Amino acid sequence: MTNGTVTLVGAGPGDAGLLTIRGLRALERADVIVADRLGARAVLDQLAAEGVVLGAEVIDVGKTPGHHPVPQNEINALLVRHARAGREVVRLKGGDPFVLGRGREEALYCEAEGIAVRVVPGITSAISVPAVAGIPLTHRGVATAFTVASAHDPIEQLPGGSDHTVVLLMGIGTLAHTAGVLSRGDRGADCPVAIVEDGYGSGERVTIGTLGTIAALAAVRQVRNPAVVVVGDVVRLSPHAGPSLTLAHTLTRETATPRRDSAPGAQSRRGDGVSRSYFARTDRKTLQP
Repeated sequence: MTNGTVTLVGAGPGDAGLLTIRGLRALERADVIVADRLGARAVLDQLAAEGVVLGAEVIDVGKTPGHHPVPQNEINALLVRHARAGREVVRLKGGDPFVLGRGREEALYCEAEGIAVRVVPGITSAISVPAVAGIPLTHRGVATAFTVASAHDPIEQLPGGSDHTVVLLMGIGTLAHTAGVLSRGDRGADCPVAIVEDGYGSGERVTIGTLGTIAALAAVRQVRNPAVVVVGDVVRLSPHAGPSLTLAHTLTRETATPRRDSAPGAQSRRGDGVSRSYFARTDRKTLQP
């Protein structure tokens, strides 16, 4: 029997409108879809709601913080087993498979077992989730570089000051420690911080503070994963930032005037037929330090 192939597909941040066309075609061809919890399941559910029929068997291997019902070694073996049975396998991973997603690890395992692997990139939540809150990771005159890290990484080694943006994934459980470490470096306690919860989901919410206040704000608001933490002066550019954080002198006329589809409470309709409110769930009065 001829082996099938394994295709690693990035599902993006959980909005089917941000799934690539190549990713969708891979899902349509698949016999088996091995899906993560974050991003991947939401995309499959949205596709079904939009009338997209996928004939594949879906195997859920989703993980939650501290709870991995299907260990990584079993996921690896699962991919190989189905591919050896001649099936076309899609490994659907949240965000981008190669950004803190263990994608290359899975690919190396399959290749070592003689299984051909393809990769379809996805839009990483490290970029897309801050964007939905109006936060660019770079901005002329404010920040020219950014670092994406897991909260489990040695954050005291992260480069730069507040002009070097830091994006932390999986960072809520260690937020107080992270904020304390970063505030003792060049960034200082007044460095702006934003937390974007459930980006592109029904519970999307933005909390803005500083390294000195963010842990307390997050505790009061009961901030939870999934969430993306952004640290740096670019947070001041968000429409959610209060007057004490606004970098008005860096804004051009174009960026200082919010577009109608990005103002708080505005609705946005995209060409994919999915309509959602970007900021309607945000209470600006509770977000600022």
